[in-house]
Amino acid sequence: MKVVSLLGEEYSSDIGEMIQGDGCALAVDLSLVIPVYNEMDNVELLHQAICECLGTAKYRFEIIFVDDGSDDDTLLKLKSLVQLDSHVRVLQMRRNFGQTVAMRVGIEHVRGDIIVTLDGDLQNDPRDIPMLISRINEGFDLVVGWRKNRQDRFASRKLPSLVANWCIRRFLGISTHDLGCTLKAYRTELIRRVPLYSDLHRFIPAVCSMASTRIDEVVVRHHPRRYGTTKYGISRTGRVLLDMLTVKMLISCGRKPLLWFGYWAVTIFILAGITGLTSLVFALFLGWTSTYVLPGITIVLGYLGVHLMFSGIFGEIVVRSGQREGVKTLVDVTVIDNDKDYRHDCV
Repeated sequence: MKVVSLLGEEYSSDIGEMIQGDGCALAVDLSLVIPVYNEMDNVELLHQAICECLGTAKYRFEIIFVDDGSDDDTLLKLKSLVQLDSHVRVLQMRRNFGQTVAMRVGIEHVRGDIIVTLDGDLQNDPRDIPMLISRINEGFDLVVGWRKNRQDRFASRKLPSLVANWCIRRFLGISTHDLGCTLKAYRTELIRRVPLYSDLHRFIPAVCSMASTRIDEVVVRHHPRRYGTTKYGISRTGRVLLDMLTVKMLISCGRKPLLWFGYWAVTIFILAGITGLTSLVFALFLGWTSTYVLPGITIVLGYLGVHLMFSGIFGEIVVRSGQREGVKTLVDVTVIDNDKDYRHDCV
């Protein structure tokens, strides 16, 4: 049976015709990347929901589960899904690296032209995936889900999220309402150029705005967690604030760190000059020679200005080196699919 792909091409809907002689799947249009950590009660139900949603749409798709070092039976459940469904691939990380690294590893292994990320806890609804894809097909590069009716505890989850999203929108100058929603759709060539480390996955819309990306936001469904416990809480607030400062610098002067540090260095040099001249005037005309407060402030400000200037210079060197060689973080990953299991280092 011939059906039309996401890119307007015809292909056979028979999965048997999509497998080459060596067992490797042909190119797919849509890749689902799902980071999971101790979600053994959810992965099979999520797989079933995805197949019910996408099976009728006749998409050429793959489902990539990234096991972020689970210490329960999540990996065993995922291996059974690999045996049952040729759409499923599993990436096993040796230890828990966090959601951002898990997403990056999954993105590096996709074969589709469009990527959709979602959580593995059944709170995101796979029925929203076709809506996200349709917006991508309308010309957007990134489509962000908005959990407008979020089904979480107010004090521990919803309120901190509302405050954090408001602060981030104001500080970074973006309009996205729900930066923490994992349910997003991307063009593969775009998201592979986005630096993903620490907890920067929630700042993807802000980072993408640097490249004049067309970003859309759609309201998506959200369900209460049925099984397991949340892996994130208010304890991550400090890390999010630090990442927000990092993203602000990337947006403002990501390609020219010397401009960022130089701006503050010049400002501090001016303050040091003012305090130095004031100290000199007091000493020459008012005879205040016994106080060392203003000279001390001048010295401290001068040292801080020099430090910032050299930080900018070193930043320029790092950026130039990164552009030539790329920034690499070594992650030991085992790929599990219907073809074979093999281990390699993912950077």
